[in-house]
Amino acid sequence: MAVDVSGEERIEAPVDKVWAGLNDPEILKECIPGCESLEKTSDTELAAVVSLKIGPIKARFNGAVELTNLNPPHSYTIQGEGKGGIAGFAKGGADVTLTEDGPDATILAYTAKADVGGKMAQLGSRLIQSTSKKLAAQFFSDFNDKVSAK
Repeated sequence: MAVDVSGEERIEAPVDKVWAGLNDPEILKECIPGCESLEKTSDTELAAVVSLKIGPIKARFNGAVELTNLNPPHSYTIQGEGKGGIAGFAKGGADVTLTEDGPDATILAYTAKADVGGKMAQLGSRLIQSTSKKLAAQFFSDFNDKVSAK
């Protein structure tokens, strides 16, 4: 089952600071909902463990994340795949772009696509889509709080 989520977030921080945050495993770990661990395995690869509850299903995903199409400090693609045992799998990616909004603010725009299979896919597209939107909004809101110059 395919899921599409997109949006944008205005962050009160310069582009370089936002870019650094997007590449900092500690910041990402604190912002990814349900993230138990996130470790860099190379300059562009990370290993993650994430626990999520989607409807009645609680799943623990072990996954690998890769950063591609790097164009610092303006854009990258983040791609990942997670296996959640009996609950199923999720794989997908997001294109993230940063645009200066004056000297001290950045517009972060994202377009994400995911594919969900297994038991989770049986929950129905409406629940998966709404949960995905909620998780994305939570991530970017938390990320904003972490890197903004508040």
